[in-house]
Amino acid sequence: MVTFDAGTTPVLLYDGECGFCAGSVQFVLGRESSAHRTQLRFAPLQGTFGTAALQAHPALAGVDSVVWYTPGAPGSERVLVRSAAALALLRHLGGVWRWLALLARLVPTPLLDAVYNQIARRRFELAAPACLLPTPDQRARFLS
Repeated sequence: MVTFDAGTTPVLLYDGECGFCAGSVQFVLGRESSAHRTQLRFAPLQGTFGTAALQAHPALAGVDSVVWYTPGAPGSERVLVRSAAALALLRHLGGVWRWLALLARLVPTPLLDAVYNQIARRRFELAAPACLLPTPDQRARFLS
């Protein structure tokens, strides 16, 4: 089993080569409350952390999705993909976003995942390639 240090806070894994995904991370960074800013880290799927996380969780092989990774003891980590990861992210943001996540839970998961998959398939068309340019304070929350 591959080991890697996830610390104690959740990590949002995203496609580091996708402008839409970079924009989504910027969206999160711009909407987090100050109380939540230390409670989430970010890592590209193509980076060292992302690669190790994917290797440690073989069920994620071939997953083309945002991944919400909650660390725990080896074997007890929580890994969410597709709409479940997106809803975890909305809950993290709090406020109106948390309410939106609660309402979305009324929709069957297969339908939510179908919508998620449609957006994911078109993500390269939805936004031009873009680099994430976090501020110095934000940069500390990014894993390589």
